[in-house]
Amino acid sequence: MSIGAFTDKKHQPTEDEVFAMIGQKLPFWQELTQFIRETYPADEDFTFLYGKKYGWARRFRIRKQLLTSLYPAEGGFIVQINLSPEAVEQALAMQPGKNAREAIARAHPYPEGRWVFIPVGAADDVQDIKRLLALRVETKRLQGRSQ
Repeated sequence: MSIGAFTDKKHQPTEDEVFAMIGQKLPFWQELTQFIRETYPADEDFTFLYGKKYGWARRFRIRKQLLTSLYPAEGGFIVQINLSPEAVEQALAMQPGKNAREAIARAHPYPEGRWVFIPVGAADDVQDIKRLLALRVETKRLQGRSQ
């Protein structure tokens, strides 16, 4: 099973296709993308990431380092945030909601951290993601605009 709904590399989905796929969770997608655009000096693109297991995603990077990726999914979307081991501990100490907590727990631990994939189902998930993005920026010291 793939992370995102759009796994055909040869067909870049249109914005209308993305919005239709996300469905009723579209307001959460719009809130989160607007928040990222207004809060972080991130470069943004819509690209095919990591092959068919992941698919097309809205990606935000700061100085060529990943801030986050949003994968449209059937009836919603999934947010990827890569957390260092230090950030994982801090994230759990923030006592996030069930979706974020379970996503952190199920993410495979690597020496450099975890790739956390959070399914967005409610407004609380969006708030958790905003807090985790701030943590990512703080722990990775992502600042400035990429050259």
